[in-house]
This record gives sequence, structure tokens and C-alpha cells, in this order.
Amino acid sequence: MTFIDIHPGPSQDPAPGSFRHRFHIPPGLRYFDGNSLGLMPNVVAHAVSNAVSREWADGLIRSWNSAGWRTLSQRAGEKIARLVGAEPGQVIACDSTSVNLYKVLVSAVRLRAGRTRIVTDVDSFPTDLYIIDEVARQFGLSVQQVRAADIPSSLDADVAAIVLTHVDYRTAQAHDMAQYNKAAHAAGALMIWDLSHTAGAVPCALDASGADFAVGCGYKYLNGGPGAPGYLYVAHRHQAACDQPLAGWFGHARPFEFLPDYAPASGVDRFQCGTSPVLALTALHAALDAFDGTSMEALHAQSCALTDAFIDGVDTRLARHGFTLASPRSRQQRGSHVSLRHPEGYGVMQALAQRQLIGDFRMPDFMRFGFAPLYNTFEDVEALIDAIEQVMRDASWSSEEHRVRHAFT
Repeated sequence: MTFIDIHPGPSQDPAPGSFRHRFHIPPGLRYFDGNSLGLMPNVVAHAVSNAVSREWADGLIRSWNSAGWRTLSQRAGEKIARLVGAEPGQVIACDSTSVNLYKVLVSAVRLRAGRTRIVTDVDSFPTDLYIIDEVARQFGLSVQQVRAADIPSSLDADVAAIVLTHVDYRTAQAHDMAQYNKAAHAAGALMIWDLSHTAGAVPCALDASGADFAVGCGYKYLNGGPGAPGYLYVAHRHQAACDQPLAGWFGHARPFEFLPDYAPASGVDRFQCGTSPVLALTALHAALDAFDGTSMEALHAQSCALTDAFIDGVDTRLARHGFTLASPRSRQQRGSHVSLRHPEGYGVMQALAQRQLIGDFRMPDFMRFGFAPLYNTFEDVEALIDAIEQVMRDASWSSEEHRVRHAFT
């Protein structure tokens, strides 16, 4: 297997793998599930402990001011903004990806009143499809589900909005953001991106490509912890006209005047709803410091090198065992995880987990391996190839215990 080593020169970013020490990695564990739940950055434990034992326990209500609780959503949003190619004032961390998709999709539909259709990828993550269907039902619209490649040719003057995941959750297929934005705007529609498998591993240029809206989660490559708050992006040009549907007090222009009528805050702040989840936001805000000292370009270079090395191992050592590659070979078309398909994929993943190599499984037979460029290494890749080969040789995937399906896979 050919491995590519990245050594920073005097004018280069530090190699992202050099930030591995910033994370808590259980002894003996090889972790390939950062595309589902990222490792915990070491600073998070201290930040959350401080928020609990000092800011909450001693500061109590005073900490909304003294500890900056009131602005956590904005400050975490600005840290995310630099990872997704957005200028300040357009990203805010709040709620969940599903809730945020509802907010921005309703806003988009209202901005394109009179249009009758929402277009999306038939292979979108199910929660996106559920939210899209509900918005369509509420507004009397139709939903057209097509293959992602067919979206541009499906657009006309009836389309209000397009919802597309930038990196496909199963295959890691990455879509050309500028191309889709251009097609949407040519039809007079608005483009909404789901960046859940993008932010923190794959560059995207929301501003430069002309994106309208985006949403994403905080617990994958952003390492914000289980159930971490999501985030949303609203381009400056749309903010003043947006009429988002969840009119909660944190999105009010003057929340502490306790007025009976709703008046939206200016800018992206209007997309907040209820009281911020301080402990969860504290964890996410601290976790984002793991990206200090590097760039998305350097992260992507490491991601590409790691995934290339794994694909090379699949070709040379694993294909003979019946594994097929479900992810693009092209770096330009691939996210930071690699999916394999195998009829016994679930059992193989369970056997790997028993050996302390953690990836995940998606129906019907997708084996996903995430390569988080901040902490995964080429030694991890080699160990993974070795372990998969061994599991197939000793048929440990076939044991009865590995056939029991768990809720989280």
C-alpha cells in the first residue's frame, strides 16, 4: 500500500495529523466514525466542567452576562463560519439540523411565494426528506425527488427551493456547489445545502459560490459531542426579508422588554428560537478550537491522502473478499468518508468493533469509514485494512453475536 506523508514546509499549514494530541483517544482504539460522532477534544471536558461547577453552580443567573452565555450561539457560529467559507454575521449555532432545515426552508418558500414545487435528491438523509415533505404539506406544495445529477435539468419557474446534501451520507459523493447554485438561480429558485458531512473536513465556499441557505450538525467532524447544537447559514442578502416560522423570544429584536408582539431581530439572530442550551453550546464552542492553527485546505489535503490510501488498500487487498467501493474515486467528488458494500457488511463492522476499530453501518449494506483529518493517521488506515482482511480470513463476522442488530449501527 502506498502512503502519502504530509510534512509542512516553512510556508505551509501544519499537517492536520499533528493536532491528534488535542483529542481524547481511548487506549488501543482506532476510530473511523468521526463522520457520525467526532472524538472529544480535550478542552471540552474542562470547558463543560467550568460551566457546571463555576458558571452555573456559583454564577447562576449572573452568568448569562458575566460568562457570556447570551452570545454563545453567535460566537460558535463565527467559528463555524470560517470552516464553511462564510463571512461574519451569517452563521449561528442553535437548535438541531432538522429544526434549522425547517426554519430556512419555510423562509425560502415564503421568499418565493406563488411557486409550487420543492426539488430534492431522492437519496437525501431521511430527516431532510421528512422535513421537506412536512413543509410542502403545510404550504400546499409538491415535492419532486430526483437523482442529484438530474436536479439542474429538473428546474423551472415553478420551483421555490432546492434542498441538497453537499456530501452524500452513504456514498460520500460531493456535489459541485457553484454549479447547483447557478442552476437554482437561473430558474429563480433558492438553494439550501445540508453540510452535515462537510464542515470540518471538506472545503466549501458558501459566500463565493452564491449559496442562499445552509444547515448542518455540530457532532460529526466539528466534534461538538452527542446531540450537539446544529447551525444554519443565511446569506446577508436574504436576512432582512426572511420570515422564519419559529418566532421564539431569543429571535426577538428586544427579548428582555417582554413585548406581546413578535418583532424579529436583525440579521441571522432572527433565526434563534428558544433559550440557548448553554452546556451543549459550551461543549461545541470549545471543541471548535481544535481547528485553530490549520486551514480547510490543509485539512482537505490530509483527508484526500487518507481516503486515497484506504481505497488503494481496498483495491489491492480487500476486493478479493467481495468488497466493492461505493464512494467516488475522484478526490474532487469525494467527501472525507469512504463507503464499502458487502453482503455481510453488518457482521464485518461488528467484528471490527470487537477488535477496537470503530466505523459504522448504513442500510442495506454500506460500511462507512470516516477519516477525520485532525486526528486520523496513515497507521490507522493500515491497521484498518489489516483488520478487515483478518475478519474475512477467520470468518469472525459470521458469529451469532455479530448478527444481533443494534439501534445505533
